[in-house]
Amino acid sequence: GQLPTWLQGILLRNGPGMHTVGDTKYNHWFDGMALLHSFTFKNGEVYYRSKYLRSDTYNCNIEANRIVVSEFGTMAYPDPCKNIFAKAFSYLSHTIPEFTDNCLINIMKTGDDFYATGETNFIRKINPQNLETLEKVDYSKYTAVNLATSHPHYDSAGNILNMGTSIVDKGKTKYIIFKIPPSVPEREKKKSRFKHLEVLCSIHSRSLLHPSYYHSFGITENYIVFVEQPFKLDMVKLATAYIRGVSWASCLTYNKEDKTWLHFVDRRTKKEVSTKFYTDALVLFHHVNAYEEDGHIVFDVIAYTDNSLYDMFYLKNLTKDFEENTKLTSMPTCKRFVVPLQYDKDAEVGSNLVKLPSTATAVKEKDGSIYCQPETLCEGIELPRINYDYNGKKYKYVYATEVKWSPVPTKIAKLNVQTKEMLHWEEDHCWPSEPIFVPRPGAKEEDDGIVLTCIVVSDPKKAPFLLVLDAKTFKELGRAIVDVELHLDLHGMFIPEKDSKTETE
Repeated sequence: GQLPTWLQGILLRNGPGMHTVGDTKYNHWFDGMALLHSFTFKNGEVYYRSKYLRSDTYNCNIEANRIVVSEFGTMAYPDPCKNIFAKAFSYLSHTIPEFTDNCLINIMKTGDDFYATGETNFIRKINPQNLETLEKVDYSKYTAVNLATSHPHYDSAGNILNMGTSIVDKGKTKYIIFKIPPSVPEREKKKSRFKHLEVLCSIHSRSLLHPSYYHSFGITENYIVFVEQPFKLDMVKLATAYIRGVSWASCLTYNKEDKTWLHFVDRRTKKEVSTKFYTDALVLFHHVNAYEEDGHIVFDVIAYTDNSLYDMFYLKNLTKDFEENTKLTSMPTCKRFVVPLQYDKDAEVGSNLVKLPSTATAVKEKDGSIYCQPETLCEGIELPRINYDYNGKKYKYVYATEVKWSPVPTKIAKLNVQTKEMLHWEEDHCWPSEPIFVPRPGAKEEDDGIVLTCIVVSDPKKAPFLLVLDAKTFKELGRAIVDVELHLDLHGMFIPEKDSKTETE
């Protein structure tokens, strides 16, 4: 096919790539060592490259020729011959674990720099041109967080907004929302922009020893949306996991009897909205988008009724019949919550306070709290992406992979959230990655652009490829066939040519 002439830049993606080191194997697919790969678009041609992230974790494992750094689903033990005292020290220091810098989930842009990110306090700077690994940044040097999301938001000024969990800091466990500026004042050029990191607000965890696990959050023009779900980390178990020889993932528990709390932080006052909003127990990894309308916050998420998705990807389950045999016990569902921030305080108990046209409800309870129930927009989609120019604003389109009851994506979908109509692309034996929307320069309409996705092919006779779709019609414009094995990646971003500093050789 033909690529649009305006498509110039780099699609940069990240995901687990190496699952065996020497005789040792990771237990979980999400533990594999980070493999970056990129597709560079230049004058109608596509160049592919891939490279392992040279993290400290990678270097230690390769040097020892076995897994010596623990990941979320795999507890590893340091090499005992290195230091006879290591055992005693590591037991003590593992109370709050020293986390890995195997940043395998996403790519983050800050100013002119790009970082590979995971869910710990470490991120790694990378060169998007040649995929070289550069310095390591430790968030915990700039603010008291032990974990941080790999799905930050970017505001119109180029600031990064992100969230992290501060585990038992001064006897309190809290969620911290922080901001990183895109640049630093000229006179401080030598200093890192992370030195200018600013804590915007903190939300106390409802339980000191059981903070909620979260993978992303939402943002509107004036608010930050945080869902505190009953999928939680048990701190006591976490502190003793190393001694007990179990993985940190086994310290996650889901209580389906619990409530899910919805928090809204006013970005101007940096204060949390005092009304208590809640919904039924759910598990969510990905927020889609959020916006304000007539005194309401509308936010869309991909939610599950249990935590079976994580368990699917233990490597012992990833057999050759995985596609046929593995069934999720909860289908991912795109749900829309409509939350009335402004409502009649004298409204009757039991009345629905939602004034927008939606089947979502928000019912006033006796104690003044508000019980929210969402509208279902569609079932069976994951890895949602939007035209990011519409982030925090009223929008129409979501691009996603379609998964239904199997955790393996088989199609790409485009959902119109206003009409619930869908378009699809699919081909036999094709497993698409998260689809990324790239707007056409000067576009006026939300879906004027293209969608890029890497396709892993389960038929050994066929080669994997990068697929380019017209975002409006979902018709194929072209594909770039790659003659190496592609790995199933997680997330990434498109970097327009003007934003990638040096010319690609």
